[in-house]
Amino acid sequence: MIRGMKFATIPVIDQDRALAFYTEKLGFRVLTDQPFDKKQRWIELAISGTETRIVLFAFDDGLQPGTKMNITFWSDDVESTVRELESKGVEFVMKPQKADWGTAAVFKDIDGNSFVLSSR
Repeated sequence: MIRGMKFATIPVIDQDRALAFYTEKLGFRVLTDQPFDKKQRWIELAISGTETRIVLFAFDDGLQPGTKMNITFWSDDVESTVRELESKGVEFVMKPQKADWGTAAVFKDIDGNSFVLSSR
């Protein structure tokens, strides 16, 4: 029986630049940073207070950077989180919008991947 999701993989161009973005701007913490093969490392990140894990990986083919990711992050206060992330240089391509179900915004990482930030 499936008990959960182990991790979601985000395609990146440069692992060092991506690691700096996700740790310094988004506040994720490094769980694993070790060699994977001759080209890259296995970088696994955690979001504080959750069991969610993110892997930063450079694919030769398949999933490529610069796409809309089917990953939605949540925050208790979307507007406040957007202001905090913008002050760190995170680009929002959709400012917070309120709907009957909650509030959502969309941001990009340094490789152009788009993510939704939503209320819970």
